[in-house]
Amino acid sequence: MLALYTILIHATAFGLQFAQFFSPKLKQFVAGRKETYRILSEKLDPNKETVWFHCASLGEFEQGFPIMQEVKTKFPQYQLVISFFSPSGYENKKNTPIADAVVYLPLDTKKNAVKFIERLNPVVSIFIKYEIWPNYLNTLKKKNLKTILVSGVFRKNQLFFKSYGSFMRKSLSTFDHFFVQEENSEALLQSIQLNNITISGDTRFDRVSHQIEINNRLDFMDAFLGQTYGVCIVCGSTWIEDEEVLLAYINKAPSSIKFVIAPHKIETKLILQFQKKLKRKSSVRYSEFKTGASTESSLAKTNVLIVDTVGFLTKIYSYADIAYVGGAMGTSGLHNILEPATFGVPVIIGKEYSKFPEASKLRSLAGLFSVSTKEECTTILNKLADNSSFRNKTGMICGHWINSNTGATKIVVQYLIDTIFPKN
Repeated sequence: MLALYTILIHATAFGLQFAQFFSPKLKQFVAGRKETYRILSEKLDPNKETVWFHCASLGEFEQGFPIMQEVKTKFPQYQLVISFFSPSGYENKKNTPIADAVVYLPLDTKKNAVKFIERLNPVVSIFIKYEIWPNYLNTLKKKNLKTILVSGVFRKNQLFFKSYGSFMRKSLSTFDHFFVQEENSEALLQSIQLNNITISGDTRFDRVSHQIEINNRLDFMDAFLGQTYGVCIVCGSTWIEDEEVLLAYINKAPSSIKFVIAPHKIETKLILQFQKKLKRKSSVRYSEFKTGASTESSLAKTNVLIVDTVGFLTKIYSYADIAYVGGAMGTSGLHNILEPATFGVPVIIGKEYSKFPEASKLRSLAGLFSVSTKEECTTILNKLADNSSFRNKTGMICGHWINSNTGATKIVVQYLIDTIFPKN
C-alpha cells in the first residue's frame, strides 16, 4: 500500500504541472515548492541545529505558535524551521519573525523526504494536529530522529482505524509521542496498540488566552461603532452559505445594531454581490475607508462594515457583543471559535461541526449555539441581542471555558526539556 501511495503522490505532482494553469492557488502551491531549498540555503546556518515544525495551514500554525515561542525563548541555540502544506498558511506566515526559515513542504515522495530531512537534520520534528505524511515519517524513523504530534485529534472513520489502513498505522507508530486534545483520541490510538500518549489539551487555548492581555484597539472600529450603538455583531470567516442565513436578520435588525462581516474569501465580486443583498442597510468596505473614499463620520453612520482584508479579525472580536463564526454552514470546515470566546463573547455557528470537539464541548456548556436555517439564526440572534443578561451569562461561560483549558503548551515543552533537548 505504501508503494501505491507513493505512486499516487508522483501522479499528483505530474497532474499539478497542468492544473496550476487553471488555479492561482495551485500555481502558488507548485511555484512555492521550487523555492524551498533556496530559502533553506539562504536562511539557515549549516553549523547550527534545527527544530522543525510542520503545519498544514494557518490554523495549525496558530496551534503550534505557543510552542514555537517557548522553544525560541528557552532554546535560542536552535534554528526554527516552519513548513506548510497549503498556500493559505505559507503566504500569510512566510515572513513571521518567530522562524529562521519558512518553506513549503515538498510533496511526500521518498526522494523528497530524504533530501528535505537530510538538509534539516532536526533535533526534533513537531507535527501539528493531523499532518501524517508516511514517507517523511518513515524517513525520520530510519534516521532515528525524534518526532512528536501536538494537539492531535483522531476520529473513528479515519484510515488509521480501518482494516485496510495498515500502512497508515505503521506511519503513526513512527511517532515518539502523541499529545492529543481529548480522551476519545487517546482511546482510538490505544485501540491500535499505541500507548505513548499524553492528553494535553489544545495549544490554541494558550494562544488565544494571551490575546486579551494585549492592545486590541483599532481606529476604524472605534470610528465605526462611535458612542451610540447598541450591540455589535461580528461575523468572522464567513462563506456564502453563512451569509445567506445571516442576511434575513441583518436586513430586519434595528439601526442600533452594528454588523462587522469579515469574509473568509476576500473577493471583490463576492463582496459586491453581498452588499447588493443588504436591504435598507448602509454598508462600507474597509478598503474604502483605508483609501479615504469613506471618512470616519460616514463610517459611524454605517450599519454594516465589511472587512475586505486579513489580519484584523482577532482584534475585531474584542469589540463584539455576539460572534458568528463561519465555515460550519457548508462543508468548508468551522473556523476558530476560540478567538471570540476568549473575549467572553457568545458564539453562533452553522450545523456541520462534528469534526471539531471544541465546538461540541462549548455547545454542551451552553456557550455556543448551532443553527441550521435562517429562521434558527434569526431566533438566537434576537434572543442574544435583546436580552443583555442572557448574553452576558453566555459570554461568561465562554471566557471561563477558555481560561480553564489553558496549559497544553507547558505540558509539551516540559516533555521537550525532559526527553529531547540536552541538559545544560
